[in-house]
Amino acid sequence: MPADAPAAKLAATRGYGAEVVLYERERMNRAELAASIARERGATLVPPYDDPAIIAGQGTVALELIEDAGPLDVLLVCLGGGGLLAGCALAASALAPGVRIYGVEPEAGDDWLRSWRANAIVSIPVPDTIADGQRTQAPGVLTWPIVRRFCAGVVSVTDDEIRAAMRFAFERLKLVLEPSGASALAALLFGKVDVRDARVGVTLSGGNVDADTFAACLAAAG
Repeated sequence: MPADAPAAKLAATRGYGAEVVLYERERMNRAELAASIARERGATLVPPYDDPAIIAGQGTVALELIEDAGPLDVLLVCLGGGGLLAGCALAASALAPGVRIYGVEPEAGDDWLRSWRANAIVSIPVPDTIADGQRTQAPGVLTWPIVRRFCAGVVSVTDDEIRAAMRFAFERLKLVLEPSGASALAALLFGKVDVRDARVGVTLSGGNVDADTFAACLAAAG
């Protein structure tokens, strides 16, 4: 895990009995480090997003949403490496033909938006954003073509908009969201996509935030 990962995420992971190996985002390659550890220990590597099984598993988010709520006109999905978005795009397109699907990433980490405009994978430096789960540098090799084919577009939100969405979720929905899990909601609240007269689905994907960081985000959104 990155050395600057939220304290709550680190504590929970260790609490479940896992050994956490920390690395520096700016100086070390996560994929290479994980592959090296797997080789040394004979371990099975579970990729965070760029894997068919991961994509399929994360697609159950849209599957269950549509099964419970019915067909959607628009689906907004938090976007980092693209596993969640790719999986949701495959499921939603099959279950709700015509649905417009958008990925939402932080403005400071707009690797997907740049890639979308260039129609090719674009890499960026490690982004500086409060959304630690979305500090990816490039779309996944497997997730990119799926997103490009099935999604209507990618939009971005600022860190301040993410903070406001976290506050809205806490005050109105009684939900604790980490910054990365609030980006899609921020896109809805700040009109990043035209959703007039539409049935809209929004992913709220994660609550890995420690109390001090959460309180600071809510205070800054006030």
